[in-house]
Amino acid sequence: MSAPSVWRDLRRFTGARVGIGRAGNAVPTSAHLDFQEAHAAARDAVWSALDVEALRAELGPVPVLHSEVEDRRSYLLRPDLGRRLRDADREGLPRTGGTAIVIADGLCASGVQRQAVPLIRALAAEWPVVIVQQGRVAIGDDIGEAMGAEAVVVLIGERPGLSAQDSMGAYLTWSPRRGRTDAERNCISNIRPGGLSPADAATKIHWLLRGARALGATGVALKDDMPTGGVALPGSIA
Repeated sequence: MSAPSVWRDLRRFTGARVGIGRAGNAVPTSAHLDFQEAHAAARDAVWSALDVEALRAELGPVPVLHSEVEDRRSYLLRPDLGRRLRDADREGLPRTGGTAIVIADGLCASGVQRQAVPLIRALAAEWPVVIVQQGRVAIGDDIGEAMGAEAVVVLIGERPGLSAQDSMGAYLTWSPRRGRTDAERNCISNIRPGGLSPADAATKIHWLLRGARALGATGVALKDDMPTGGVALPGSIA
C-alpha cells in the first residue's frame, strides 16, 4: 500500500490534519489557508456569548446567574473569578437536593449553545437547571452547595480546537461545595455531532451518577469502567 493511500484511509476516521502534503519545506498553500481559517474560527468561538433567551425558550424560565467576572476579557485573564458565583445570585437559589444541572458558557459558548439542550433531553430526568454566564467548571461546586444538591452536572463549552468549535464537556461532582478540586470530579468530553452523541453521553452520565451514589464520591475514586456499548439503565438518578 502506498503512503498516499495510507493517509487517505486515515483521514476517513479523523478530522485531524494528517498527510496534508508539502510544497518544498512548507505545507501546501491550500493547507496553510485552511489552518488560518480554522484558527480564526477557534478564536471567534472563545469570544462567543451565550444566547440565554434562546436556551430559556427551550428549557423554560430557568434561573440565570453570573460569576464574579465583569466581562469576557476578565474571564480569560482571571479564571479564579469565573469559578465563583456572584454573591447576589447565591441568595434565593432554591434548595433542591438531588442532582442539579448547570449550563455554563466556558471557553466556547457556541458549543454549549448547540449541545446542552439535546443532552438534557436525552437525560430524560426532572433535574433542576440553571444557566450561569462567564462560568468555569468549579462554579458548579458553588451553585450545587447553595442549592443543597447531592450532585452537580456542569455542561460547559470546551476549549475550541482547529477541527472542532462546537464541543461540550460534562463535569460530574458528588456532594458539590466550595473547595472541591478537579481530582474530585469526572469529565465526559467531546460531546458534539462529530464526537460523543447526546444519547451516549446521557447513558454515561447516568451510569457515573449511579456509581457516585454507591461510592459517595466522584473523581479519581470513581473509575469509568462502563461496559463498551453502554448498559440499559432503568429510571434515573433523582
